Amino acid sequence: MHKNTNRALRTTSRLGIAGACIAALAACTSSPLVPFGTQGPPLVLMPAAQAGVVDQRARFREIFCAVLEARKDTVPDYRPCDEALTRLDGEPAGPSRPVELGPSKRRLSAMVVPGVGYECFAPWLQPPGTTKRHVEQFGYELHPISVDPLSGTTRNARRIRDALLAVPAEPSTPPRIVLVGYSKGTPDILEALATYPEIRGRIAAVVSVAGAVGGSPLANDATQDQANLIKHFPGATCDSGDNGAVEALRPQTRKAWLAQNPLPAGLRYFSLVTLPQPERVSLILRPSWRKLGQVDARNDSQVIFYDQVVPGSSLLGYLNADHWSIAVPLSRTREVISDLLVTQNAYPREAMTEAILRYVEEDLSSPTGGSR
Repeated sequence: MHKNTNRALRTTSRLGIAGACIAALAACTSSPLVPFGTQGPPLVLMPAAQAGVVDQRARFREIFCAVLEARKDTVPDYRPCDEALTRLDGEPAGPSRPVELGPSKRRLSAMVVPGVGYECFAPWLQPPGTTKRHVEQFGYELHPISVDPLSGTTRNARRIRDALLAVPAEPSTPPRIVLVGYSKGTPDILEALATYPEIRGRIAAVVSVAGAVGGSPLANDATQDQANLIKHFPGATCDSGDNGAVEALRPQTRKAWLAQNPLPAGLRYFSLVTLPQPERVSLILRPSWRKLGQVDARNDSQVIFYDQVVPGSSLLGYLNADHWSIAVPLSRTREVISDLLVTQNAYPREAMTEAILRYVEEDLSSPTGGSR
């Protein structure tokens, strides 16, 4: 394998393939991941309900479990529902309502914003497109939004704005677009919403999946030069953009932005968090999982679980999956690497995506739903 490719593969454990936050692989340092400083806004850590987050775990669990069981013979990487979701104390009992598993009535269109480096890496990954095909059979749509893989949130917010305005408006129908952010894709989306009011009327909902909402302490120990190594993946045609990806993921940057930019009212926000059991963390991600564990062991190898929740959102649940397994299908496209390094990559992504869209559609049918 080419020398630069080897370096890039090693860097993926720092950068999150398809990128997410910045992790450090086997980097021994005596400095704390969150150093002392007086910059940034005052912060508190409190139960989600006291922070305006609505607990919708019970209903999402019912929907995800129903989808998993209904599709167990047709979706890859099936696992029982109790193994697909991590249950935290205090999860309420479900309402035990029937789950609609037929064609979508609203025909929601999910537009997905990926994380750091994905467009550099995608030609090598060759994603199979099975999730798109799966949800389309039920009347949903799934489209990627192309953003600069190594740029900060400001440039990518503009790319998101342009992509949304390029979609023909449907003035006689309710909005159908569900913006889905993975990893850094979530901060990119939030900045687009705050900066460009002209897009808000086109959006039905916003979903964060493993979102780097509050940043990652791992980014404090990383550099943009490390992120830029992803450009050396085979077939990559990306450039460094504005070189702002790492800075955008630092906790001080993200939390200062949140303090200065209240999210627009009138939209429904949802958060789906990755919180794997330790045995569900892939071998290549365990060093960064342990490193981030210096701050809090409840992390997905890239982001701490509480930093993945959008303020004022509905909390859908906790996926028993590490940061890569919900978005990067290495186990299906790169079997050797999966067998040796990315050892816990299999996850029922198709069923997960269907469950997200079915939950959002049900919530939108309610005048108030679970969000603000």
